[in-house]
Formats: sequence, structure tokens, C-alpha cells
Amino acid sequence: MSRKVLITGGAGFIGAHVANKLLSQGYRVRALDSLVPQVHGPGQKRPEYLSSEVELQIGDVRDPAALARALQQVDAVIHLVSLVGVGQSMYQIEEYTSVNNLGTAALLQALTRHPVERLLVASSMSIYGEGLYRDAGGAVQAAQDRKIEQLKIGDWEVRGKDGELLTPVATPEDKAPALASVYALSKYDQERMCLMVGRAYGIPAVALRFFNTYGPYQALSNPYTGVLSNFASRVLNGKAPLIFEDGLQMRDFVSVYDVAEACWLALESPRAPGLAINISSGVPMTVKDVALRTIRALGRNDMEPDITGKYRVGDIRHCFADISLAREVLGWEPRMTLEQGLEVLAGWLESQSAVDHGMEARGELAARGLMV
Repeated sequence: MSRKVLITGGAGFIGAHVANKLLSQGYRVRALDSLVPQVHGPGQKRPEYLSSEVELQIGDVRDPAALARALQQVDAVIHLVSLVGVGQSMYQIEEYTSVNNLGTAALLQALTRHPVERLLVASSMSIYGEGLYRDAGGAVQAAQDRKIEQLKIGDWEVRGKDGELLTPVATPEDKAPALASVYALSKYDQERMCLMVGRAYGIPAVALRFFNTYGPYQALSNPYTGVLSNFASRVLNGKAPLIFEDGLQMRDFVSVYDVAEACWLALESPRAPGLAINISSGVPMTVKDVALRTIRALGRNDMEPDITGKYRVGDIRHCFADISLAREVLGWEPRMTLEQGLEVLAGWLESQSAVDHGMEARGELAARGLMV
């Protein structure tokens, strides 16, 4: 009989794509999801995009009874449950810590009674804070946090101890964490707990550090989801995408289809357990360029991004991935370019509508002094 995998958060954006990938490889899939309104809307309705072959159990990962039901006759677990949003985590501190940290602890407590053949947890690029940088002499170093006084005058770039400009370079997994938000702290906690408890109880565990993931099924009306879906939501409502700072901050975007393949390979790879592995394109791109490409992909050649010159507490300047470990250990290679991914996303968006809550989210941050 084929292996059965539980995906926590399996009715979400990434979870649904991972489910599709596993089903195509002959796995049986169960999803445990609480269908939170911020992501799924009111009513706890099964998402239309979720494959009918997925067994959906509606429940909270913090509920021991729900976990016990979900883990019955399961061979492996992919733990995707997480509240997502750097900014929101800074004022919904208790809720983020409860769902992300306590939820992971509850899952691991249950796994000590129901051990599985493989545990995969979704980690995040956010744990790095700033990426790595090279100074004028060629030395690679971790960057110091930018000072509020610097940001208030629009001096956005990362500087060395003597004020010199530093050059961003690809960030590998051995960079020390620099946790700049409650969300980042919670993702690091999820990753470390899974690897630690997995090692202690003989459960082969793997952490995948996802960078900016995009694609169909993203919650377009959730302002705290990925930056690219926020851009798309604004454009669909006839509004220019909002960009913080000067738009030249660099990020690394990866298609959800490539992420789903990485999850499948991490379940299969004999070398993956015990590791945390970057999953992204490895191609740095400015946020302004991504906004422009999104606008053009949606057919709005008359629109330009709105560069606000504002700064959010917890934001970093540059971070993009070194993906050599994923290539070596998983045999994984990103297949979809941003241009191809935006074409696929634009096709899906033709049938979607979105409520733009971007200004509300900005208002929440500003009211709490979390935006400069």
C-alpha cells in the first residue's frame, strides 16, 4: 500500500500544491487545517482548489484530539501550519506564538506517541534577517542592523562599522540567525524543535527554508501573505503596488511548483534528515522590478509601482539564497523562471477577485509605531 502523508495546513496555498505533487507520485494525502478566516474567508468551507483526493480534517493543530485523529495510520508528516506575516507578528504577538510555537510543540508531543518515518517542517528565509555581505576587501560578513536614524533620512543600504557600503552575496544555510520579528523567531523555533525532537526520538526530520514563494491559490485578500500576491491584489483592484523604502531591496522568488517538488524530494532523500535546506531560485531581484513584472503580466502597461519611502520595523534590505545544498542533497533544481511563473499566475488570476486590505495593514503598523 502507498505511504500516507499528513500535511498540517494542507488546505493552504503551499499545502494544496504539495498535496498535488504527492498525489501524482502515488502517495495518499490527509490535510489538517483550521481554515482560518484571514486566509480562507468565513464559513470554514473546503477550498475549491484542494484536490478531491485529499482527505481534509478540519481542526486546530493545538488540539490534542484533532492531532490524534489526524495522525492515525500516517507514515510521514509535512508541517506547514503557520501564521504568516512579519509586520502582523509584531502586534499579534500572543497569537503568532501560540499557533506557530505552541502548535509545533503540540504536534511534536503527539509524535512522541505516534512516531513517523519522516517529518518535514517549513522554515523561512526570515530567520536569516539580513543576508550575507562582502566588504571592499573581499571579506564576507554578517551585517549589522540598520539604525532607525539612518532609515529616517532614507539611507537604506547596509553599511559596515566605518559607514562603508557593503555588497550583498548569496546566503548559505550556515549563516547565523538574526531574528528581527516575532514571525522569524517563531519559524526558527519551529525548525529547531522539529530537528531536535526528531533526533531525540529517532524521527528523521528535515527543515526546508522557503524564500518568497508565489503562485496560484495564494490568499489574495490577505495582506500578510506573500509580497507578490499583495502586488497582484492591488493591481486587480486598479491600484498601484505599494513598495517600502526605495524598491531596490533584493529578494529571491521561487515558484510554488518548485517548492512542492522540493517537499516531495525531502520526503524521499536519504541524506536530508537532520538538515535545514534553502529552497529558492537563487536569483536576486529588486522588489521594484518584481512589481513592474507583475503589473505587466496582468496587462496594466499604464501603471507604475508606488514607492512609499516608508520603512517597516523588522524588514531587512537584501537576502537571496545559496541553493547549492538543495542541489547536492535533494537533487533539486528550480525549473520555473519568474517570467514563466508570472504567466501561470496571471492565467489563474483571470478568474479571481481580491479585496485589497493593504492600506488597513499599513494603518495597523503605523498606529503602533512600527512603520517609519
